[in-house]
Amino acid sequence: MNKEPLLTNDTIVFGLLMLVLALVFYTSSKKTGFWRKFYNIIPALLMCYLLPAILNSIGLISPEISQVYNISKNYLLPAAIVLMTLSLDLKSVLNLGPKALIMFFTGTIGIIIGGPLAILIVSIFSPETVGGSGPDAVWRGLSTVAGSWIGGGANQTAMYEIFKYNPEKFGAMILVDIVVAQIWMAFLLFGIGKKDKIDNWLKSDNTAIEALKQKVINYEKSVMKIPNLTDYMIMLGIAFMTVGISHLGSIHISEFLTNNFNIFTDKTSALASFSSTFFWMITIATIIGIVLSFTKAKKYEGAGASKIGSIFIYILVASIGMKMDLKSILENPGLLIVGLIWMAVHVLLLIIVAKVIRAPYFFLAVGSKANVGGAASAPVVAAAFHPSLATVGVLLAVVGYAIGTFSALFCATLMELVSPTL
Repeated sequence: MNKEPLLTNDTIVFGLLMLVLALVFYTSSKKTGFWRKFYNIIPALLMCYLLPAILNSIGLISPEISQVYNISKNYLLPAAIVLMTLSLDLKSVLNLGPKALIMFFTGTIGIIIGGPLAILIVSIFSPETVGGSGPDAVWRGLSTVAGSWIGGGANQTAMYEIFKYNPEKFGAMILVDIVVAQIWMAFLLFGIGKKDKIDNWLKSDNTAIEALKQKVINYEKSVMKIPNLTDYMIMLGIAFMTVGISHLGSIHISEFLTNNFNIFTDKTSALASFSSTFFWMITIATIIGIVLSFTKAKKYEGAGASKIGSIFIYILVASIGMKMDLKSILENPGLLIVGLIWMAVHVLLLIIVAKVIRAPYFFLAVGSKANVGGAASAPVVAAAFHPSLATVGVLLAVVGYAIGTFSALFCATLMELVSPTL
């Protein structure tokens, strides 16, 4: 995992990622010839994700060395959230109905039952892969994956502290977490390019989603203007002032909770994840965006606020792609099979429920990533459908963060019950 890439200077790495994004957008803008046929098969968004993964896999860049992902997640993501939320119509979002939450909790249940089912299946032909006892028990390591897949890094850390998995073997669990999640991310991005066909197969009702999108489009047209330098400076001022406030607020809230309540200091507590500064940073940025959507700041949608937000999101997509090393897929085949079966249960349950309640692919994709990817990925997937939908991804991800540790504890208990004792 600790490899020395050819390019270690983040200025060069960032420039390379921007070149990749520019080439994808340029080639995908071609309406005839080879590129038109190519992007009819492979969505442009997926290429923005896969090309950095290839650069990582061939040793040109490395997420272990580069800080581009951390910068994108901590600075560009909250900026994108507020810019994309300026045009929010909160009433229309609420009118999306219960299907968004149903699909989200379906995804959570899929993770909870997928872990023990994967252990049961693999134990039939390879009990040593999922067995063990004491600190080496595989279920303890997989509990950290459950925490990551139903919330994020803070929930994963909580599971690690609670179950005390062997630190020498923890790297293999990180590998399963990243590789399987990134493979599913690639499939989701591919599906976005085929969303109409998927929705037809699901027989889904897109009325509320299309109404929300159309309302934002109509509003954008009503306030549309050619932006000048002042407009750009004000939009960037709003965005990065929000980033500053979010960071300041998240630090103070986290310090207040940890300094005054022992339950937030104890890493074995189910509430410890609420002391995460990232959780509060995203929450504060979302709240600021929602508040500003009721003010005159909303008119900056006509000057391209969501387009600037989309630029930041695509940079985040490329930096997430950096984390995928295609060569690592076969490094630990036994545990990888466990992870793939686990994810397959999650996906299959989502598809079944979506088919039954006729939920659009949007709810399936965002409900899944609000679990598996959390606040760093859910708005990326949601914004790929339309910038106005990014807030839906953020709101669901916040719910995932809140229930992540509790859900992962239940999942870990089930995995312990079914794990073979060697």
